Amino acid sequence: MRKNWLLLILATVMVTFQFDATAQQKRKDKIRNKANDPITKLPFYKKQREADNLFRQGSYFNAAEYYQQLKAEQERNPYITYQLAECHEATRDYVAAAHYFQEAYALAKGIYPFAKLKEGMMLQQQGRYDEAIEACLKFIKDNPKTYKKEKKIAQRIIDGCEMAKVSIKNPEPVTIVNCGPNVNSAYTESAPVALGDTGLLFSTMRQNSEVDMDKRNRDEYVARFMVSRKQYFTPITDTFQWALKFIDGKFNEPGVHTSNGCFSPGGDRFYFTKCKEELGDSGLFVSKCKIYVSVFEKGATDWSKPETLADGINDDDGSSTQPWMARVGKKEVLFFSSNRKLQSRGGYDLWYSIYDPRTKQYRRPQNCGKQVNTERDEITPYYDDRENRLYFASNGHKGFGGFDIYSADGGPSRYTNMANLGFPINTPADELYFVKDPVGKPDAYVVSNRVGSIALKNPTCCDDIWRVLYEPKLVVIGKVLNRKTQELVPSTAVKMTDQNSELKIFNSTEGAFMFNMTRGNTYVITADKEGYSSTRATVSTMDVKRQDPGDTVTVVIYLDTISNSFMVSNVFYDYDKADLRPESIASMDSLVNFMKDNPSLSVEIYSFADAKGTDDYNINLSKRRAQAVVNYLESAGIEKERMIAKGYGEKNPAAPNTVKGKDNPEGRQLNRRTEFRVVSDVPTRRVVYDSAKPGNMDEQAANLSVTPDESDDDGSPDNTKPGAQLNP
Repeated sequence: MRKNWLLLILATVMVTFQFDATAQQKRKDKIRNKANDPITKLPFYKKQREADNLFRQGSYFNAAEYYQQLKAEQERNPYITYQLAECHEATRDYVAAAHYFQEAYALAKGIYPFAKLKEGMMLQQQGRYDEAIEACLKFIKDNPKTYKKEKKIAQRIIDGCEMAKVSIKNPEPVTIVNCGPNVNSAYTESAPVALGDTGLLFSTMRQNSEVDMDKRNRDEYVARFMVSRKQYFTPITDTFQWALKFIDGKFNEPGVHTSNGCFSPGGDRFYFTKCKEELGDSGLFVSKCKIYVSVFEKGATDWSKPETLADGINDDDGSSTQPWMARVGKKEVLFFSSNRKLQSRGGYDLWYSIYDPRTKQYRRPQNCGKQVNTERDEITPYYDDRENRLYFASNGHKGFGGFDIYSADGGPSRYTNMANLGFPINTPADELYFVKDPVGKPDAYVVSNRVGSIALKNPTCCDDIWRVLYEPKLVVIGKVLNRKTQELVPSTAVKMTDQNSELKIFNSTEGAFMFNMTRGNTYVITADKEGYSSTRATVSTMDVKRQDPGDTVTVVIYLDTISNSFMVSNVFYDYDKADLRPESIASMDSLVNFMKDNPSLSVEIYSFADAKGTDDYNINLSKRRAQAVVNYLESAGIEKERMIAKGYGEKNPAAPNTVKGKDNPEGRQLNRRTEFRVVSDVPTRRVVYDSAKPGNMDEQAANLSVTPDESDDDGSPDNTKPGAQLNP
C-alpha cells in the first residue's frame, strides 16, 4: 500500500518532478511537439509498453499522458484505468486519482480490490471526509474475511476523518501563511531551519518551470541549500528577501541532492543529507542518502570538509536522512529517519544516537519505539529541548490525510502524550518538517502541499514552506442555567456565532461548555433546548493583539421556559398610522436578537388600536401595524415563515381609552401596541412580549412568571385573566 512517491523522501521530500526530469530527457523533445511524437502513433500494445516503462522509471507525468491516450482507445480497460490512477496518486493529484480508482474498482473489483481503499485515501486527502468514510466502509464490507491488514488501514482512515471533522470546527490558535515567492517556487521546498530571527535556511531546486535535463545541465538541477533573510520595515509579518545560495562550508555539491540541514546545540557542527540518484541497468532509479557532518573548529576560518557519519548511522541496506541534533536532558542526541530493516517497525522509522562530545563518537542507533513509530512511515524529526518534546511527520497514525505533524513528550527512547497538532497546522494534504524558532515566541515553519502552494502542475503537486504564527489561546467557558432554579440545564446545544455568521455548536451533556476563539471577532453565544428560550452572551476579541497572552472568559447563559410570558416596551405607533415610531427601533432590535437566538421558535404578532374609529377600520389598521413589525423583522434576516401577523383592533385594551368620560391620551397611546406569542409544537399560544408593558426584553425576562396564558374563544389574547400578565 505504500505510495510510489515515498521514495522521494529518501532525500529532501522533493516531489516527483525531480526524479521525473531525468526520465523525461529521452521524451522531452517528442512530447513538446505532440503532433510529431512517434509514440502516439504506435499500436496499442507498444504504446502500453512505453507507458509501463516510464511508470517503472518513476516518470509518472509522461506515463500518465500515454495512459490517457490508451484510455481514449479502450475506455473500459481496467488495467489502464488503474495505472492512470496510480500515476495521479504518485504526483499527488488527489482529485484525478480518486476518480480513476473509483472507476477501476467499478470495472474490475475482483482484480483491484484495493482500488476502493485507495479511493478512500484520495478522498481523505481532498478533505471529502464523509465520502472517504463511505468508500472505506464499502471496502470493509466487500471484504469480510480477507485483507485484515488493509481493513485496519481503512478503519484508521475512518477514525482520522472523524477526528479531522471535529478539529476543523475547533481550530488551534495559529495562523498559517505561505512564505512567499522569494522563498517558494513551483518545485518543492523543504527542510526549513530558522537562523535566529533574521533568516531562513532551506533546500530547493529553485525552478518555476519544467526542467529539461541533459548531460550539460543535469548537475545544476538538484536540490541545494539556499538562505533568505527576513525583510524589515514592512507592515507584513515575516516576509523574506530573495533567496541566495548558501555558500557557508560549500555544502552544496553539483549533481547531488543536498538538504536537511541542522546545527548542533553549540552551533559548531552542521549536519545534513546528501542523496545521489542514478538510472540503473534495470531502468529503475536507485537513490541512496547518507548523513554528513561538518565542523567549525575553534580558531578556524571556515567549516571543515563534510564527512559521513559512522556506519551504524549510515546503513548500507537503506537510507539515513533528515538529521536533527538536540539536547535531551544533559545529552546531545542525534535524531534521524531511516528505512533500515534491522529492528525496524516498518517503512521509515525515527532513530536516535547519543553523541559523546569528549570522544566525538556516536553510539549505536536505537529505534525511538512503538509510541511514535508504526508499520508505515515516520519522518522529519525535530526535537524542542525547551519543552522536551519531539515533533515528527507520520502517515501511520490517525490523521487528516497523508502525512500529519505529531508531537510526543519525553525522549529519546520513551514518549508519552502523543498527539496530532490539529487544524490548521495539519490539513488533508501532506505536512512535513515542523520546526520552531530557536528564540522568542515559539512560532514555527511547516512544509506542506496544501492548496495555496505555488504549483507546477496540479494544485497539490508541490511542497512549499509555510509560516506557523501562534496566536494567543482565547477560550470562553460557561454554564447553561435555568433562570428560575439556578441549576445547570443538561442535554443542551450551545451555539457560538461570529460576525460572519460562522457557527460552532457544543453539545453540552451536563450544562457546561467551552469554545476556542480567535482574534478580531465578536461572538454571540446562545443555548438551544426544546421548551426553553435563551438569553445571549456577547464576547469580543477585536482588540486582542497577537503578542498578547492567552485569556479565558467566563459567561452564563440563562434558559427560560417558553410557558413564561414577558413583554418588551416601546413598540408604539402614532395616531391613525401603521409606521413604527423611531423609539420603537431599539425594542425591535431586541426582538430580532431573540428570534435569532431562538431559531426554533415561531411567533404570532398581534397589533391593536385605540377606540377611535370604527371596528372595521381599527382591525385593518392593526393588521397593517402587525405587518410593519413582520416587515422589519424580515428585513433584519428573520425568516418570513416564522411570523404570522394578526390585527385585533380595539379589543383587550391595555389601559382605559377614557377616564371619567374624558379622553385619555396616555391610555390610547398604550393601546396602540403590539404583542407577541410563541407558537410551540403544541397548539398553545403564549404571550412572550407585550409592548404596552415597561422594561426592555432583558429586564422583563428577569421577572418572568411560570404561568401559562389563556385566550378568548375568538383567538384574541386575554390580558385580563389571572396569570397572563407579568408579575410586577
